[in-house]
Amino acid sequence: MTRLNDRVAIVTGAGSGLGRSHALMLASHGAKVVVNDLGVGLDGSHTGLSPADEVVAEIRAGGGEAVVSRHDVSDWDAAADMVRLAIETFGDLHVLVNNAGILRDRAFVNMEESDWDSVIAVHLKGHAATSKHAVTYWRDRAKAGHQIDASIVHTSSVSGYRGNFGQANYAAAKLGIVALSRVIEIEASRYGVRSNAVSPSARTRMIGSIQTAPVENGFDPLDPSNVSSVVAWLAAKECPANGQLFQVYGSRLLILSLPQVVSDLMNPSGQWAFEDLDREVPPRLITHPSGKELIADLHAHQGGLCS
Repeated sequence: MTRLNDRVAIVTGAGSGLGRSHALMLASHGAKVVVNDLGVGLDGSHTGLSPADEVVAEIRAGGGEAVVSRHDVSDWDAAADMVRLAIETFGDLHVLVNNAGILRDRAFVNMEESDWDSVIAVHLKGHAATSKHAVTYWRDRAKAGHQIDASIVHTSSVSGYRGNFGQANYAAAKLGIVALSRVIEIEASRYGVRSNAVSPSARTRMIGSIQTAPVENGFDPLDPSNVSSVVAWLAAKECPANGQLFQVYGSRLLILSLPQVVSDLMNPSGQWAFEDLDREVPPRLITHPSGKELIADLHAHQGGLCS
């Protein structure tokens, strides 16, 4: 028996990279997994490949249970069909790992409408569509008197809360995902649903030219399984985390709070005038150098920080 024994999980974008690692990790701990992947390229174009089949075969070869899903997460009805597939195949649903994503990097002034729409659709709408149908299922089950212990794990990025050149679409989606996660936590906790977001640093096909990191004592800080182990913990029934944002980089786990108050200024005369702001803001602006240096250090591995 393991923490995830008989838990039913959906992992989107699970044909390669982080998603594949998540699916394999969940299965290794006893979960039954719906491996969702369209088999598209990094930019969302169709490749004709079916990596999800390989992941399912690997899980089954290890004695686990898994099924392929080729549903498009950015399609509202297809997302509903994917949730239905999990329930009809395995009898229930307990975990949703929203991981699917694409990149259409371009300087903002050169960004085409299609670049914006496609990235927002797969990342932000893709998280919302799957979550909506999963939460609806859990709400209906809770109202029918069933005990619900469900978990949604969303995928954010440092790009979302620090920004990155050429990723206005991606960064906007990733910060929106943090807000979505927190709203789900507020609304769905009453039904027994937990919602958390993970910002990963890992070696995936999105990392571009960054392929290595210092390996010490056989530990690879960019191994996707470092992130997957945290995802598996969040998926467990006993996990207490809810409404949180985690940054995972190698052996480091940061619990982030966004936004946070860095300065609380009061103007005794009431409304702020130019001269009041000129006088008060610069000397009293609070900074946290250690935190900024840490985020900057992580951001230097920007490719590895993408989901």
